[in-house]
Amino acid sequence: MSREVVPHRDGHVYEFGPEMEAAYEAADGESLTIETIDSLNGAIQSDDDLLDAIPEEVNAATGPIAVEGASPGDVLAVEIEAVRVAEDVGRVLTAPGFGLLQDDPDIDHPATRITEVFADGGDRSGGGRIEFEGIELPIDPVIGTIGVATAGETISTLTPDDHGGNLDTTDMTAGTTAYFPVFQEGAMLAMGDAKAAMADGEMCGTGAEIGTEIDVTLSVIEEPEVALDRPLVDTGDAVKTIASAETMEEAVELANSDVVRLLAHEHGFSRTEAYLFSSLVGGLEISQVVDPQVTARNAVPSEYLSVPF
Repeated sequence: MSREVVPHRDGHVYEFGPEMEAAYEAADGESLTIETIDSLNGAIQSDDDLLDAIPEEVNAATGPIAVEGASPGDVLAVEIEAVRVAEDVGRVLTAPGFGLLQDDPDIDHPATRITEVFADGGDRSGGGRIEFEGIELPIDPVIGTIGVATAGETISTLTPDDHGGNLDTTDMTAGTTAYFPVFQEGAMLAMGDAKAAMADGEMCGTGAEIGTEIDVTLSVIEEPEVALDRPLVDTGDAVKTIASAETMEEAVELANSDVVRLLAHEHGFSRTEAYLFSSLVGGLEISQVVDPQVTARNAVPSEYLSVPF
C-alpha cells in the first residue's frame, strides 16, 4: 500500500508551541513516510566545516502533522516502522559551550568528523555501517527530535520537555511505538534531528547527524485508562517512561513517578507497593545530558508492565 510522503521542504519547525499550522493533515490510523534533513540543515559537509556556535535555528522537525480526531487529553500513538538514512555521510561534531566536556582544555571545540555511510544491498535501515577514523560501526538510526504541540509555552526544537522535542533517546527507532500526550487539537506531530548512530547520553552533543526517511503509522487513543503526562515508549521488550528536567535528579524522579503510576494501574498496587516494586523491576537509563534540559527514562520489562492504551 502506498504511503503519503511528508517532505521537509513542505513544512518544518524550529519550535513546538500551542499554536502550530499543519503542514499535513493525517487521518486517524494513516501510514506516512516523513522525510527529514540533518540537524544542521546541510551546513556541515566536510571535516573542515566547523560549528563555531549552536545556530539559532537547529534541529528542523518536519511537520507539523495534524491527526484527525486528536484532542487534548487523548494520547497519540506513533508506530515507528522504519528509519532509513538518506545520505552518504553523517557528521559528528563539537561546538563551543556545548556538550558534556565543553570545558575540557584538551578537547577541541569546535571539531568535526564526517562519517561515511556504507549501505549493504541498498538497505540503509540497519544493514549498513558508518566509518569513523577507520573504525566501522553499524547503522542504527535514531530520531533525535520528535514531539507534539505544547500545552502553553513555546519551546525550541533544541529542548526536550513533556511534549517530547529533543529527547535524543535511542529507543526512538524502528520497532518502537511512541506515545505522546495530546495538548492541542490535532496533536501536531513533528520530527527530525535523526542520527545514523548515537550512544545513550549523546555526550559530545551530537550523534552521526543525517537526513532520513521515516515510516510511521499514527493513531489516536481517546479517553486513555491512565493519563499520560510525558512521552512513553514500548520497544516490544520493555515499556519505558521518558522525562526531561533541568537536573538529572529531577528527570529520574519524574520518570520513576510515571512508572509507579503505571505499575499501580497494571497490578492493582497501592502507590507505596508500586514504588517498592519499581525498585525491583525498573531500570533507569540516560537518554541525553547535553541539551538545555536533560532526559532520562525508566525501563520496565514487558512481563511486568504493559501499555495501558
